[in-house]
Amino acid sequence: MRLTGLARSIVPRPRRRISARTALPLALFMLLFAAACLLLEPAGLMLFTRPWAFLLSALLPWVWWMHAAGVSGLRGARSVLALVVRLTLVALFIVLLAEPRAVRKDDVLSVVYALDISDSIGESASSAALEYVTRTASGKPERDEAGLVVFGRDASVELPPRTAFPFESAIRSQILRDGTNLARGLSVAAAVLPDEHLGRIVLISDGSQTEGALATVLDQLKTRMIPVDVLPVRYEYQHEVWVERLELPRLVRTGETYEAAVVVSSLTDGTGRLALSENGRVICEQDVRFRAGKNRLVLPLYGRGPGYYEYAARIHLPEGADSREENNLAMDYLYLKGEGKVLVVTDPGPDAEPRDWQTLVQVLKETKRDVEVRPAYELPRDALPLLATDCVVLPNVPADAFDAAQLQALHDAVKSQGMGLLMVGGAQSFGPGGYRGTPVEEALPVSMDLSQKKTLPAGAIVFVLDRSGSMASPVAGTSSTQQQLANRATILAAQTLLSGDMVGVVAFDTLSYWIVPLERVEEVKDFAGKVWEIGPGGGTHIYPALRQAFRSLEKVDPAQAAVRHIILLSDGQTQGGDYTGIAQLMAGRGISLSSVAVGDSPNVDLLGHIAALTGGSLHQAADPRNLPKIFVKEALTLRRTMIQNETFTPTAGFPSPILKGITRTPSLHGHVVTMPKSRAMVVLNGPSQGEDECDPVLAVWRYGLGKAGAFTSDLAPNWGRDWVVWDRFRPFVDQTIGDIERRPMESNLQAHVVREGDAATILVDDMHVDPAFLEVQAVVQGPQGRAETVRLRQTGPQRYEGGFSPWGEGRYQVIGAGVGEGRTEQFVSGLVVPYSPEYLRFRADPITLARIAEDTGGRILTGDETHEDIFVPERIPKASSRSIADLFLLILAVLVPLDVAVRRVQLDWTVIGGWVGLGRGAEASGETFEALLRRKRVVESATVRKAPRAAVLPGRRKEGEDRTGPPPKRRERHAPPPDADRASTLKQLLDRKKKWKEE
Repeated sequence: MRLTGLARSIVPRPRRRISARTALPLALFMLLFAAACLLLEPAGLMLFTRPWAFLLSALLPWVWWMHAAGVSGLRGARSVLALVVRLTLVALFIVLLAEPRAVRKDDVLSVVYALDISDSIGESASSAALEYVTRTASGKPERDEAGLVVFGRDASVELPPRTAFPFESAIRSQILRDGTNLARGLSVAAAVLPDEHLGRIVLISDGSQTEGALATVLDQLKTRMIPVDVLPVRYEYQHEVWVERLELPRLVRTGETYEAAVVVSSLTDGTGRLALSENGRVICEQDVRFRAGKNRLVLPLYGRGPGYYEYAARIHLPEGADSREENNLAMDYLYLKGEGKVLVVTDPGPDAEPRDWQTLVQVLKETKRDVEVRPAYELPRDALPLLATDCVVLPNVPADAFDAAQLQALHDAVKSQGMGLLMVGGAQSFGPGGYRGTPVEEALPVSMDLSQKKTLPAGAIVFVLDRSGSMASPVAGTSSTQQQLANRATILAAQTLLSGDMVGVVAFDTLSYWIVPLERVEEVKDFAGKVWEIGPGGGTHIYPALRQAFRSLEKVDPAQAAVRHIILLSDGQTQGGDYTGIAQLMAGRGISLSSVAVGDSPNVDLLGHIAALTGGSLHQAADPRNLPKIFVKEALTLRRTMIQNETFTPTAGFPSPILKGITRTPSLHGHVVTMPKSRAMVVLNGPSQGEDECDPVLAVWRYGLGKAGAFTSDLAPNWGRDWVVWDRFRPFVDQTIGDIERRPMESNLQAHVVREGDAATILVDDMHVDPAFLEVQAVVQGPQGRAETVRLRQTGPQRYEGGFSPWGEGRYQVIGAGVGEGRTEQFVSGLVVPYSPEYLRFRADPITLARIAEDTGGRILTGDETHEDIFVPERIPKASSRSIADLFLLILAVLVPLDVAVRRVQLDWTVIGGWVGLGRGAEASGETFEALLRRKRVVESATVRKAPRAAVLPGRRKEGEDRTGPPPKRRERHAPPPDADRASTLKQLLDRKKKWKEE
């Protein structure tokens, strides 16, 4: 019974007679729907990605049955309209599920030239290739498109595909040319080809690739049906000499003489002069003679004391005997273990004070340590040369004294080699020194991000940027204009600001404009996007822009922004104004201004005068590429609030051997505010900053294999003037460095790396007296911040080997460990790659180019082609498709309310006709309604006469009463008012509807 009831609820019994004519609308609709769906795809107008959705068309007869069986209660034309609308809705839902896509055919051809400009291609070949590109692209059909991609080790889009080809003689893209990555060049070229057009790539290269997964890219090109035509660049060197490698002895004793072997290869016999240098200083030179092929030449090597020694062997050749100089060099290093040294790095800037480090160096030497003092620019740019350094100390050295590679080297030496790092405070250290967000901050136990520090006052800064026509000048050595570099510098400087700081940007030519009104950093939306939109304009008038910046900063309460600063960038060639007056107003309100002079002949007198009156600085940016560095340094002016010049006595925190024998410390007269990280051990606490919150003075932690410390005051006669005369000062320094410096690592694993051509092999010998099987794994860290994990396999008794492919010139650090049978031992080694494999390519590789053309269906070109050979006139139009689901959704949005309206809304066409007739039908409508009421009363009277039983209530009848006699007399009743008639009619209609449902 339940199943029957369920079936009847799904397919109810018809409430009116159904004939073949009733099914005619369904048959016509399904015929039209099927014809449309079946004909659109073969006609090439539309396709459906999920055609199985049309199986749901079986629902259309059920929709028709529910309507035809009388469930809707509609009749006549309105019933047919409702059915058609409902069927259309269902059909549209089915089409949407089938994912319709409109098909478009186009015979426009887009050609992208992929031009190899790596160093293996000579200047003459590059010029000839550019001439070929210009010649064949300039005569192309008007509707076709041409683009240009250049590549070497990486790739760049010189010109995207377009109908016009405005290529000039010079290539503006800046790419790395010391390698050939065919895969990257083809991938970028394919990426810029429009999907809706026919596509073709013209590859111009020598085919000598040094890196990249070419096979993967070729598969992608075949899938997209993009043919690659290749134009081989053919060359072959006749005279070439190169240094393959430098072989140094593995075990060296101090004071003894050894041999360094240099492997020199040549295509012909010849002579030259071979020089060997140690740490940049030539220690040996001799004339040599070599034959075609490989030659092993020997130079004497003298064993020195413990330390890191880097050796370079270079061969000097007569003019004309060599084609490339880049490959005439080989490098290797020796690391002789011994007592490590402490490296104190100093600030080389003109404002640096030697007393920041002199006292510290003197005390370190008194502790019998090997101490070396170097300016920041001499710090190695790789971690490998820091193997011989146990600890690096940074006493009040700003971050901008280093480049990015040096900061990364410090980080890697601590994390991967176990070196110690100590930063000592001062006005140019920690946050005020610009270390926030750098790799060095990551290695330190304290954070410079003080956004959560409620007691630290915020700052406000306004950038006033020149956008005159002179800012459109291109900057040599880059693909950017002065304006673009200024915009980039502004964005980078703003990124150093903390939450709570205020920032604004004013741009000016002859007029001034607020690009970013002055507001809190966290409230600014799309700062970078707004600044990037600044473009060169007309003349130059600095004064209105300065006045706007000054008035905005003047309104900022000093309690909300303790430091208010303006950075003005301009060439100073401006219209007149009261610059002295406005500068004096700034100084009187405590607002400082620093000027950045750009251009060929800036007005440094005016810019310097304004800066001097406000207590700011003048920077002459002769090279606009230094703008980011200058802007970031000036933005750090806001961090002056991190410097607390107050006297306090540090208190002991976490127990540490640093405080061995120390029960109390003298007072300090200032420090830099920082925040300890979660795992940091705070050895000395500074002033209290609220409930359960103190500034750290000395904090240390373990970071990777090494240890780092932060002393936020100084160790000099400034803030630490009471400390440098303290009788426990030397033990404190000795114990601090002793806690942080590198721990001696004893290991039975001896490793070295050998390079042969494009590959390198890691060799590890286990010198343990008890042989054991070890799981040996190493991490190779190299140039470009890239790292690779290598698993070594055992190739002999206690010998393990593993290989990797160097990915560019530079220093590679190999750090590994062997684990097994209760042993865990580490090893460190390295490799120096002096030049790229690009410089070992002496002839073209036409076989690789032929494979590219064959795999993609392209052609091998000769160089004599015209534009008609590249932009072939005979072509098959390409069909592309795009989703048109949005169109069908829009139609559904219209049909759904129409479906409801057809079924639920009853229109009185008489009333509507009256409206159309300007009111003439209103009386007729009333008369028609009265006539309907009179007709109703007549029908009711007739019903009463035919059925007298309805006149007597069932409860009032008497037994045996004759029901066929005349009806009883009724009292005369007055006709009910019209409202009552309406109510009665409505009630009867509702009763009839209820009874009909019950049946």
